[in-house]
Amino acid sequence: MPVAAYIEERVKIPENVQVEINNNEVVVKSGGKELRRRFEHPKIVIKKEGDEIVIFCEYPRRKDKAMVGTIRAHINNMIKGVTEGFTYKLKIRYAHFPMKVSVKGNEVIIENFLGEKHPRRARIMEGVTVKISGEDVIVTGIDKEKVGQTAANIEQATRIKGRDPRVFQDGIYIVEKAGKAI
Repeated sequence: MPVAAYIEERVKIPENVQVEINNNEVVVKSGGKELRRRFEHPKIVIKKEGDEIVIFCEYPRRKDKAMVGTIRAHINNMIKGVTEGFTYKLKIRYAHFPMKVSVKGNEVIIENFLGEKHPRRARIMEGVTVKISGEDVIVTGIDKEKVGQTAANIEQATRIKGRDPRVFQDGIYIVEKAGKAI
C-alpha cells in the first residue's frame, strides 16, 4: 500500500488577525481578544508562511492525517472566535412549576425546577457570558469549547432522572449551536 510522503493543510489568516506560533503554541489575536492553544503531537509541525498557517506532517499514518485536520479545525475556530465569537441559544421549558433562572457570579442558578426546594447550579466557564431574557438563555464567548461546555452544563443541570422523559419535558434545552439551528 503506498504511503503519502507528506500531508499539509493551510489556514488563511484574515487581515485583521495576528497569529504567533512558538513551539506548537498558537496565539491568535484580534481587536483586543486573544486565544492561545498548545498542540502537542510528535510528528506534526505548525508554522506560519506569509498570510497562512501551515500544518505539516511527513510520512503520516491514518491517525496523523486525522490530527492534521483536527488541528486545522481548531485553528479555524480560534480565528472565528476572535473575529466573530460564538453564540449558543437555549430555551427554558416548563409545564407546571415555573422555573426561575438567574446568573450569580460564575454559576447559573435554576430555582423551582419541578417544584424542588433546592436550586440546581450550572458552572459558567471562564471567558463566557450568559444572558437570560424571558425564556431565552444566550451563551456567548470567543472560545468555542468553553461556550459549548457552558451550554452543556446548563442543559445537564436540568436533566430529569427516574421519570419518563416523554411526560416530564421540563428543562433548559439547546436550540441553536454556533449559528446552526438544531
